[in-house]
Amino acid sequence: MLTRADFRVLLARRGTLIIDGALATELEGRGHDLNHALWSAKILRDDPDAIQQVHLDYYLAGADIATTASYQATPQGLADHFNMDDDASRELIVRSVRLAQRARVEAYQEICPGGLPTDEANPGRLLIAGSIGPYGAYLADGSEYRGDYQRTAEEFKDFHRPRMQALVDACVDLLAIETMPSMPEISAVCSLLETEFHDVVAWLSCSLKDAEHLSDGTPMNDVLALASPYEQIVAFGVNCVPIQLVEPALQYLSSADIDLKPVLLCYPNSGEIWNAKSKTWSGPKPYGHAAGNQVKKWTAAGAKLVGGCCKTGPKDIMAIAKVLRGG
Repeated sequence: MLTRADFRVLLARRGTLIIDGALATELEGRGHDLNHALWSAKILRDDPDAIQQVHLDYYLAGADIATTASYQATPQGLADHFNMDDDASRELIVRSVRLAQRARVEAYQEICPGGLPTDEANPGRLLIAGSIGPYGAYLADGSEYRGDYQRTAEEFKDFHRPRMQALVDACVDLLAIETMPSMPEISAVCSLLETEFHDVVAWLSCSLKDAEHLSDGTPMNDVLALASPYEQIVAFGVNCVPIQLVEPALQYLSSADIDLKPVLLCYPNSGEIWNAKSKTWSGPKPYGHAAGNQVKKWTAAGAKLVGGCCKTGPKDIMAIAKVLRGG
């Protein structure tokens, strides 16, 4: 796994790291039916090759980081919906890492014909982030955008621990603790990271109520103040948010009177609007139409990791890479 020092060296050499785009909506766009409580985890079980291909396409489009298909792959969810025991659920979570690893090897064969990089701080190194979605994603009721569920700290830890352990054991480079909407859950996960996964680095990204507040209403400065002292949190920011919130959210975080240790990150949705009743997306897609201007604004506001979330795809990541790398 990466160390904090490795991450800083890699970031210094690259300037900005590019995160991949959406997985589930990209799979839907390729004809897969994800009308299921476990969303992409259903495809992880039923058609893993499709997931590997999406990872490869993102790497070839210019992504430095692939996020695993483990966002909703939790032992509790897999037991509820697939009747899997602990061993079977662990195997499926590990599979999400193996697919990204195979895609990375394929990508290296195309973009590094001279051989695979062996130095962990090599500027050409491709990374794998193990996705840790919130408890609200398990509930599958949209509460990852409200954060209105109540659990004890120990309940949150018990929920997240086995997936985190499986991802770490499968040798991800770092963890992506993402779309977090709830301050109590964030506090519990950060504590778990520090006490039980002390050799692991992670990024932490949140869903928002508005540019200055977490989905549960907590001021984002308070969330940053909680996360910043944790040495293992190497990046902090927002994901799965409307594109128009990104620049003001980053500016707000950048101006916080806090000793900021993690760098800032963002990977918003495409700009299309999700209709929960009809389960459809609609409206314009400003990300794709103005990726250059958006990315320049985000990096100017402090973002060091940039990517896409729902309804973004390899073309969007390619547009980001063209802006940042001139490719």
